[in-house]
Amino acid sequence: MSSPAEQPSTPWSKAWGLRVPVVNAPMGGVAGGRLAAAVTAAGGLGLIGMGSAGSVAALRRELPFTASLGGRFGIGLVGWVLDAEPELLDVAIEAGPALITVGFADDSGWVDRVASAGIRTAAQVYNADDARRAEDAGIDVVVARGLEGGGHGAPDMTTLPLLDAVLKDVLVPVLAAGGIGSPASLAAVLAAGASGAWLGTRLAACSESLLHDAGRRAMIAADGSDTVLTSVFDIAMELPWPTRFPARVLRNEFTDRWAGDEDTLRTDGEARISVRAAAESVDPRIAPIDAGQGVGMITSVESARDVVTEMCSGAAELLTGPSPT
Repeated sequence: MSSPAEQPSTPWSKAWGLRVPVVNAPMGGVAGGRLAAAVTAAGGLGLIGMGSAGSVAALRRELPFTASLGGRFGIGLVGWVLDAEPELLDVAIEAGPALITVGFADDSGWVDRVASAGIRTAAQVYNADDARRAEDAGIDVVVARGLEGGGHGAPDMTTLPLLDAVLKDVLVPVLAAGGIGSPASLAAVLAAGASGAWLGTRLAACSESLLHDAGRRAMIAADGSDTVLTSVFDIAMELPWPTRFPARVLRNEFTDRWAGDEDTLRTDGEARISVRAAAESVDPRIAPIDAGQGVGMITSVESARDVVTEMCSGAAELLTGPSPT
């Protein structure tokens, strides 16, 4: 009889009480309470994501799915959304999660507020300078997010060189993000010294996510060469994302039409209407679907538990050799 599959662990994952060193990225419109609960049940740390459309009402709608977790979940917020609705941070703190992260924030004033409530903090970083500033601000764990990652981020460095640079410069635990979609890529970042992995795209099409079925189908049909870095959707939807942070999305008719013609797009009311209509009707030919370069590893709709278990068991085997039978 085979023994139970081994699972990888790190000093950080053990200290945080996790069976596996995996956190799901707080993907707006995708990472709801059900996905967070499923990732936590699989042994990692599940995060609820409040992205561009984040609100107090949206967060309160997702929190009941994590009620049985005893605080073993996290919440991810967006800085400029928080500026527009400050109560969102109050609600997040009151929920008593294990972790809160605020991405794309202009300042780190939120860190002390969260820490004073006994909640750990995380911050995405894109270069060593970002990492040092985060550590100086009192962040508990930094997320080295490479340009391969889906959604918004600074396209400064690829994941492994960024991980090397950040590990050299900070003492706090470092999670790796961007392009991690298989047992091999998970093993690679752990072998390189990451304390864990921050998984986004690989979990986005899971059965527990909030992603619409058309988006799941588009991700299953895609591979890493089908993604592009762009700001055209932010421009068309009039979202105030800083220019430093374009989004990696699935290439479609809209990105092909407007790539390099962003100035014209800003004044094209018909194009803006078409994107909003496509988003409402779930038309992936026009609407944005965030996806990183690891999207080719998605071949079917699976449960988050199965994805996390398969990735972690495979990574453990690569790192330590096959388990005895």
